[in-house]
Amino acid sequence: MTDMTMAKPNMAEPTRRDILYVATAAVGVVGVASVIWPLIDQMNPDLSTLALSKTEIDLKPIAPGQNIVVKWQGKPVFVRNRPPKMVEEVRAVPMSELIDPETDQARVKVANWLIVVGVCTHLGCTPNVGGDYDGWLCPCHGSQYDASGRVRHGPAPLNLLVPTYEFKTPTSVVVG
Repeated sequence: MTDMTMAKPNMAEPTRRDILYVATAAVGVVGVASVIWPLIDQMNPDLSTLALSKTEIDLKPIAPGQNIVVKWQGKPVFVRNRPPKMVEEVRAVPMSELIDPETDQARVKVANWLIVVGVCTHLGCTPNVGGDYDGWLCPCHGSQYDASGRVRHGPAPLNLLVPTYEFKTPTSVVVG
């Protein structure tokens, strides 16, 4: 009769050196991860930026013809309640008179409410209410914007930026 013993694989017991190799590899992985994680994490937006990503504005206290300024992401945002006569005037402007042609209808969601970022597109100044076009005047270099935030005169190359916004209710808007 033959001996029917099973062949056992040659598995040596782990030595102290094997345990040291595994422990060293584990410490190395943890070390590399602890160096890489801050580099990846620093690419996330700052918490203060995330907190300001949306701003809700109550429109009830803004009278027709009145302009208010709110902060959104650290920038001024102009919110203007335009009376019907002002809306008619800005919509009647020929596109040939505009430096950056854009219709008023493309810049607003509700005709009487204009919402634009109040940063001059020339050098980043904050325009003041005024000028020849019933809009805003940049005091630094004389750029003038009309009541639709479109550049009409001066060195500014583009219209005031229209931020992303949505009417939550007829008297409340969320910017961002």
